Amino acid sequence: MRVPSTPARRTILAGGLAVALLAAVPPASADSRPARGQAGSLVLIGGGLKENNTQVYGEIIKRAGGPKARIGVITAASVPESQDPNAADPDLCSNSACNGAYYAELFKRHGAADAQWLPLDIDHVANADSDAVVAQVESMTGFFFGGGDQYRYVTTLLRGDRQKDSKVLAAIRAKLAHGAVVSGSSAGAQIASGPHMVSGGESYEALRDGSAPGYFDDPTRLGYIPRGGFGFLRSGLVDTHTGAYGREGRALRLASDTGHDRVYALEENTALVVDRPGTDREHLTVLGPNGVAVLDLRDARAHNSAGSWSLRRARYSYLSDEDQYDARTWTPRVHPGKQPLLPGATAPVPVNTDVFYSAANPGGTPYSFRTTARQLAATRAQNSATATTFETGPRFAVTFTKARGFAAYTGDGTTAQSLVSLRIDITSE
Repeated sequence: MRVPSTPARRTILAGGLAVALLAAVPPASADSRPARGQAGSLVLIGGGLKENNTQVYGEIIKRAGGPKARIGVITAASVPESQDPNAADPDLCSNSACNGAYYAELFKRHGAADAQWLPLDIDHVANADSDAVVAQVESMTGFFFGGGDQYRYVTTLLRGDRQKDSKVLAAIRAKLAHGAVVSGSSAGAQIASGPHMVSGGESYEALRDGSAPGYFDDPTRLGYIPRGGFGFLRSGLVDTHTGAYGREGRALRLASDTGHDRVYALEENTALVVDRPGTDREHLTVLGPNGVAVLDLRDARAHNSAGSWSLRRARYSYLSDEDQYDARTWTPRVHPGKQPLLPGATAPVPVNTDVFYSAANPGGTPYSFRTTARQLAATRAQNSATATTFETGPRFAVTFTKARGFAAYTGDGTTAQSLVSLRIDITSE
């Protein structure tokens, strides 16, 4: 069987069906389920999880009991077998059952005592209320949600306009409350979101047109699910594949539009580990080769006049491997193995005319936003730098500023690795 691939950034999943979401949009602090703290933990990966990432797989297994770990694999975000033209070919298949078997085997290879696919997908929605599948959940010590389309998780595991838990999801929620680990990659991380979970969109169109509730045939349009996902993590919005797909712009616009003041923007092949989610002791740690951006909009102000949108005074912190974050106090804690960076470069920051890595630009490069931020941190030639979108009509400019409170950290003495509180302003030209 082939490795489950990360969905193309412009693939229309769920058969191209536009889903009309007519429920009233709750305020950013609301949820259809009562807030409750959990004794367990979350391991949320920004997509692109590699088979050989022993650090992240090992962390999930350790938190599930180490050598005694029993992992329940949920891949309902994948297409079902009935929609996979290669379902009969073990080397080419990429459906819920086939991907579930792949991840189950991978967890066992990394040291779990057992890993089993839970037979859930959009062709077998009734299984989410099956006592047999609930019993399977009860026997597990950890769970992994695979990638695909997060709306399929809504369809499969939530019920009705108020998105009440199915029996299986209620059982998983109870396991989390009593100490289990719940993990997921890409859509499997997105579905942990509370209200206003993103359902699609590209950064430029998001900045130009704003957001709307729904799931749209146009994959560039910024959409969101008003009641959100499973609500495991409510202290901020969640976005995935952030730097690899240039999603910083859409994350900032969605947070601003929906009244959120924090976004956890997850990078590929890297995990955000959340201890005691939903409590006043919620604590986060980054694990992996990339990082997690925390977008802080507490002091940000948006302005929208005659279709021209701008945002001022947002803050961007980029946390890398083993850095931590205290959600209650909004405090990044850079790992003590990293030292404050003394800028040594004297060259100006290179011009960046595609800050959000546009899919329309064949010459673009991923992680463009992060690259400019790190280049500014490493130079003493300037205190601010401006990068622009590839698209025009209007063109958006992103200004990065080393304002009061900014700090950068390095592991090698010269390269900016972790960044704390870099000011971000977005204007249209």
